[in-house]
This record gives sequence, structure tokens and C-alpha cells, in this order.
Amino acid sequence: MKAVIETGGKQYYVTEGTELYVEKLEANADDKITFDKVLMVDGQSGTPYVKGAKVEAKVIKHGKAKKITIFKFRAKKKYRRTQGHRQPYTKVEITKIVK
Repeated sequence: MKAVIETGGKQYYVTEGTELYVEKLEANADDKITFDKVLMVDGQSGTPYVKGAKVEAKVIKHGKAKKITIFKFRAKKKYRRTQGHRQPYTKVEITKIVK
């Protein structure tokens, strides 16, 4: 089965066994979580969500992505700003899609 889920303001196309990185979730490692905002299951789309459809997943780990550097400057104005950021994520594995 295939599904499109929504979490963290983004949409993901998933199948059973898919491992994906999503915005950080409030769950511990090895916890089971359920995504109930399912936009599509096997070609059946919802308005906006498919009623009764769920996607079950297992949390594998939490972490932070690679560091990105933000550098701003304005020419001829002696304006320079440097800032760094590491985005937290949660790695999940899709275990079951319920229609």
C-alpha cells in the first residue's frame, strides 16, 4: 500500500518499510506513533484527509542535521552577520498503513 501523510507542515509519500526524516516529534526512541493526517491511500484521496485511514510508524532515533551557515552582508556598508543553525529531526520507519 502507498500513502501520502502530512506531518510538520510537510507531505511525505510513504510505503510500508520506508524510513524517513521528519520534523522533531515528541516521542522517545522505539515508541510507536500514529499519523492520522492521511491525504491519500492507494489512489483514494480525501477532502482533505481520508476518513479512518492511519499510518503507524516506529521512532528509530532523534538527531540534528548538518550545520548550515547563514551569512548576510551589504556591500559598501560594513554590515556582516554570521549565524549557524542545526535543524532537529526524528527518523521514523513506516510499519503499517491502515485503510
